[in-house]
Amino acid sequence: MHQLTTPREDQPLFTAVTSLGDADLAVEVLELRVKNEQLSQALVSRAVIDQARGMVMVLAPCSSERAWDLLVEVSQRCNVKLRDVAAALAATTKGQELPEAIRREWRRALRRLHALERR
Repeated sequence: MHQLTTPREDQPLFTAVTSLGDADLAVEVLELRVKNEQLSQALVSRAVIDQARGMVMVLAPCSSERAWDLLVEVSQRCNVKLRDVAAALAATTKGQELPEAIRREWRRALRRLHALERR
């Protein structure tokens, strides 16, 4: 997980709250910060995934649901997080190449998609 705050930044808050004698409050504050960081990361990831999904819809072409399925399929077959597959695909718009494993699985996934459409 990508941390937005460091343990050192949490320490003064934790010390201040625990010095007041309310350890439960300190734990709750730290848990809420972790949840907040996770939600922030999820929002960033979702935007990249949606961008990649749109790219797949245009390039394949396919429906939104099929684009999602293709992203998930490539992610699982490469054993790479969905957000990382999406980020790699989105990075191609800036001149970066897809990593070989992802490129290979995209080719396979697209061949399977087109084979299904021919039936």
